Amino acid sequence: MDVFAIAQIVYWHRKKAGLSRERCAQLAGVGKTAVYDLEHAKPTIQLDTLMKILDVLNIQVRLESQLMEQYQHE
Repeated sequence: MDVFAIAQIVYWHRKKAGLSRERCAQLAGVGKTAVYDLEHAKPTIQLDTLMKILDVLNIQVRLESQLMEQYQHE
């Protein structure tokens, strides 16, 4: 998944939740520019900021790889 797809998903979920960028940012504990930057696929977004916004929007991140099962057992 590329950054533009993530941006679109975040935008869609925020709109469906009826949240303004400002309200979403307040709930996530980040600045409203962080939500704007994420929705516009800015490469400078920090991982912790991304996770806070995704949490507010109830979006889960799932990491997958061919080695994930092996990783989980070690």
